[in-house]
Amino acid sequence: MRFEFKSSFDRSLKAFHKPEQEEIKKATRQTIEMFSSNRTITPGAGLKQLRRNYWEVRKGLKARILFRWQGDLIEFILAGDHNDIKRFLKSL
Repeated sequence: MRFEFKSSFDRSLKAFHKPEQEEIKKATRQTIEMFSSNRTITPGAGLKQLRRNYWEVRKGLKARILFRWQGDLIEFILAGDHNDIKRFLKSL
């Protein structure tokens, strides 16, 4: 499995306060670990398919991480709230 961080993800991360940034980074690392291992993905992981190749991981009530999963490549695209994710998907 390969992982890539888009520049849009890095830019969107700057909108959060430092403690929130650390929580999002931690959730991103956990997501990478989950996909890198052969463990079964549990429903409690906060993982949800939004569209065909677009998925999100929820981190708390506000923060969400949007990524695109195609084959063996996962691209982290955006960190934001529900409205940020919705706005991005609407622009596709």
